[in-house]
Amino acid sequence: MIYVFLIGALILSVYAQFKVKSNFTKYTKVPSSSQMTGAQVAKLMLDRRGIYDVTVQPVPGVLTDHYDPRSKTVRLSEEVYDETSISAVSVAAHEVGHALQHNEQYAFLSFRSALAPVANFASKFVYILIVLGFLLEMVQLIDLAIVAFSAAVLFQIVTLPVEFNASKRALANLQEDGVLAVTEIGSSKKVLGAAALTYVAAMAVSLLNLARLIIMRNSRD
Repeated sequence: MIYVFLIGALILSVYAQFKVKSNFTKYTKVPSSSQMTGAQVAKLMLDRRGIYDVTVQPVPGVLTDHYDPRSKTVRLSEEVYDETSISAVSVAAHEVGHALQHNEQYAFLSFRSALAPVANFASKFVYILIVLGFLLEMVQLIDLAIVAFSAAVLFQIVTLPVEFNASKRALANLQEDGVLAVTEIGSSKKVLGAAALTYVAAMAVSLLNLARLIIMRNSRD
């Protein structure tokens, strides 16, 4: 049954990626009523909330948008930074949402940042530990892999409230700052909702892989 659920989660992941790209592409062709670029929206939202130490910079690539808490920088992809579409302003507002979380020391964001080093370690070395554990018949290595992978799964779980909260802030601020009209908010929700689905799918895949790993470990006993 674990494999059945895992296949289902992987299908959901593929579907989520498809929805992100299709919705983003669709609403990239729809200009926002304010005619503001993603960069302008990001700067407006930061300034209106008294945050002047966060910079907004362009970054190469497609859907490479992110907030870097170390340098306090909102980085927007080329299709977001210079464009005035509903997709562009929605993504920009979402990344500003993360900057607002950082400024307010939002608990889930702080917790996720603390987990990040362990999660990065797990993603790089967990499968090496698993293979070595089975080849050398060392249960201790498999147990270490399970602990590390559990931290990575916890990172995925904590990511959900962080992303949902950033999108909630984005939608509220887009209306409050007059960037989108009430009739445009539904389109923005579709763009941000599809992105949120990718995090749900990633969490489901991680949870099922953890369960599979625990079952494999127990079968060795």
